Amino acid sequence: MSELECVGNTRDVLGESAYWSVEEQALYWVDIRSHLIRRRKWGDDHTQTWTMPELVGSIAPCASRLGLIVALRSAIAFFDPASGAIERFDAPHASQPQMRFNDGKCDRQGRFWVGSMDDIGRTPVGALYRFEAGRYTRVIERVAVPNSLCFSPDGATMYFADGIEPVIWAFPFDISTGMPGERRLFARLDRDTGIPDGATVDRHGYLWSAQYGGGVVKRYAPDGRIDRVVPMPVTQPASCTFGGPDMRTLFVTSGTRKLSVEALETQPLAGALFCLRTDIEGCAEAAYVG
Repeated sequence: MSELECVGNTRDVLGESAYWSVEEQALYWVDIRSHLIRRRKWGDDHTQTWTMPELVGSIAPCASRLGLIVALRSAIAFFDPASGAIERFDAPHASQPQMRFNDGKCDRQGRFWVGSMDDIGRTPVGALYRFEAGRYTRVIERVAVPNSLCFSPDGATMYFADGIEPVIWAFPFDISTGMPGERRLFARLDRDTGIPDGATVDRHGYLWSAQYGGGVVKRYAPDGRIDRVVPMPVTQPASCTFGGPDMRTLFVTSGTRKLSVEALETQPLAGALFCLRTDIEGCAEAAYVG
């Protein structure tokens, strides 16, 4: 692999939910705490930014309409970057101001999965939802901090983590019904290597995990074995995805949330976007089909 590079000069409080648009040849990601959606086209020195009306936990592309599906604090919304139009579907927790949506991603059949969480107490009162055709289905209960959502290349395995424990779970996934089966332990992190945050998979079915607080991105084999470790110059890598014309560039977002003045002085690139050329082809993230 090549040397890790810093991309642009943006600094996010909590950069998350990175995905690559093959059609636009552009990277999208969010800054949750600053209410921002960002886009940077391949070969362009400019990062375009849109401000959302609420915290924005995650985004995914849409196949059936222009723009993005967006998990705001209190709603799932469709957002058209060209016009700025937002169409909302209120969340089941819309009347609970302490609740918000967090990590989200589409399965290979185009259903949007998103987790909710207590943003104040981090108590396990959230859930993992499946959103399709404008309807929510509550699938997994007692979630504290939903993270690491991604799906194997064939769609038959769903990965998920709850950020209060250093564990990534794997679920057999019924692609026809959109229902996960009984979970199994996929990987357990050492306590001093942070928590499993945003994740993606490559063409070989290996999972890449940004480990928030641990300062690394790890590649796991399908059997859960650690295959590679990418050291980061920041302690809070938060999400990762593959992109670029050949899908061999790994992009990693990061954050500055709750870092002390001293910590920020020792890691001046905290909150930056990074990229790394690899010898591995990634998988494009699936789009929402409605």
